[in-house]
Amino acid sequence: MLHYKVNFNDLIWEEPLEGVKCKIYKHGDKQLRLVVYSKEMPLHWCEKGHYGYILDGKFEIEYQNEKILYQTGDGVFIPDGKEHKHRAKILSEFVKVIFVENV
Repeated sequence: MLHYKVNFNDLIWEEPLEGVKCKIYKHGDKQLRLVVYSKEMPLHWCEKGHYGYILDGKFEIEYQNEKILYQTGDGVFIPDGKEHKHRAKILSEFVKVIFVENV
């Protein structure tokens, strides 16, 4: 298990997509991404096979004809599917997720 002590307040927000903003902390071959998805996020979006943990909010993702509800406290895996596109529906005002990724 990886443990990091990161002050995300010191990091700037990046906005890679409409309705999405994130803060990224890199350390060695790993990075942490604090991501906030809002209701303004388009229905089709992409996260390529990332493991994460939902800190707040809830959303539903449709992947290969299956609907999965993720909400606060859940570990989450966003699959890497055909064209990396999944249909997601934000069910709360925003969803905040922390991802730990290889870089």
